Amino acid sequence: MGDWKVRKLGAALGAEITGGSLAEAGAQEIDLIKGWLAEHHVIFFPSQTISVEEHVELGKHFGELEDHPNLKNPFTQHPYIFELAATQGGVADEWHTDITFQEEPSIMSILHMVKCPEIGGDTMWTNLYQAYEEMSVPMQTLCEGITALHDALPHSRPDKMAIHPVVRIHPETVRKLLYVNEHFTRRIVEMSAGESEVLLKYLTEWVKNPRFTVRYQWTPGTIAMWDNRCTQHFVVNDFEGERVIQRVTVMGDQVDSAREPMTEPWVRSGYHGATSRHDKQLRQFLRGQKT
Repeated sequence: MGDWKVRKLGAALGAEITGGSLAEAGAQEIDLIKGWLAEHHVIFFPSQTISVEEHVELGKHFGELEDHPNLKNPFTQHPYIFELAATQGGVADEWHTDITFQEEPSIMSILHMVKCPEIGGDTMWTNLYQAYEEMSVPMQTLCEGITALHDALPHSRPDKMAIHPVVRIHPETVRKLLYVNEHFTRRIVEMSAGESEVLLKYLTEWVKNPRFTVRYQWTPGTIAMWDNRCTQHFVVNDFEGERVIQRVTVMGDQVDSAREPMTEPWVRSGYHGATSRHDKQLRQFLRGQKT
């Protein structure tokens, strides 16, 4: 056991933890980490020395890992490592929660900052508990009674879709939180396309409120862990030079709604016209659910 020291980084979320090594974390360290995540939602361990295999083993303590058998990483070929080099690909500069387009999305992510520029390339996180709790009661009530369609369009797979509640219950804390994001959420299921566009625009902007966020400046060797069930994150795309990350993703989240949807999915009735294109994806998904 290391002599761990915890320094809170923001009022809404985030803590930096020093004084120990994650390379050979055992049961006691894993219990500590789970407690820190429950309290701070995203945690950072600077100046860690960890191999790819140790990184993967650390992730396995928390659950089943996302498998990438056909993924062509820039440098490191490993089925459980997602690697991104900014000089060879884009960065996630839209607010998002990882992999919400799956029926059982990500529980948490563990990122190793292998290499980063001296200035720029920070990452921000936002607290989805707080985003829900600071909405008015009428808005909370509305959002608790609706669901949203998520897809993998940013991964060039708009056919990969899932429906999740707009307000969900965290399975461990049993707290309500807002669960839509600008990257993967396409449509409010129970509303028309026009109504959905207005509400989603408001909600996806609302979660960016600076009061809900923390911003972290990276140093090489930092390990970050975050709870994907109650956070979103965003990479600030303001840097020059190489930025290399390696990430393992713990899968198997069970998304429970705050309450049942208030009505059936919205399906266009009457004559179809040019605007029917806005409903095509939702119709396809619902048709697939019935087969």
